[in-house]
Amino acid sequence: MKLSAHFYVVIATIFLVLVAALVFYNAPYNIVFYTVLVGQAWWLLTVYKVLVEDYSTKKTFNDWYEDHPKIEE
Repeated sequence: MKLSAHFYVVIATIFLVLVAALVFYNAPYNIVFYTVLVGQAWWLLTVYKVLVEDYSTKKTFNDWYEDHPKIEE
């Protein structure tokens, strides 16, 4: 099963929220430190996976934005 880049971004976000919660609740330094290290490694993996993902689209800049269409005058 191939995981999409969204999976890696969601896990990276969870690591960020986890670190914030650990700091807020005064978790031991070593737990926070190693969580940050694992989170940084995961972030690097996320950047790699997003950049090498085989993604293509037929949209061009002439299509403008889907939620705010360009009004031709």
